[in-house]
Amino acid sequence: MIELQRRRKSESVITTSNFAKSASHSQAVAISQGVPGWYTGRRYMPLAPPRWLLKARDPELFDREYRKQLDLLDAKQVAEELGPNAILLCWESFNVRCHRRLVAEWLEEKCGIVVPELDHERAESVPFAKQPSKWDGNPKSATQLPITF
Repeated sequence: MIELQRRRKSESVITTSNFAKSASHSQAVAISQGVPGWYTGRRYMPLAPPRWLLKARDPELFDREYRKQLDLLDAKQVAEELGPNAILLCWESFNVRCHRRLVAEWLEEKCGIVVPELDHERAESVPFAKQPSKWDGNPKSATQLPITF
């Protein structure tokens, strides 16, 4: 963990997290439609899924339509607008299916960067397609999930 913290201080890294853990951080950027009432940080709406898609509660539909939304954006421009130390926030816990992991993987693919979850190594993040969905009932906690990368 100390190695990870040292590395983060010496290089610029876009990371992901959730409101509960990181909303008060100065580099926090909400990428969700809704935010907690007390949140006063930055928002970046081009990465927020539309409300109708969130209400669909269909993981396959969400994946397909949200990827279309990302395809309309220029990833390098998005990364530039977010800033080199942005912490992308939404609601879900670590390793529960969430669009922030999909955004991270999209930025990694399109920009050739690594986007880990804050305070975690990149290899600890379950790939988006394998993350359990909150719509599956009771998703397993991250400690119960096999780590595959």
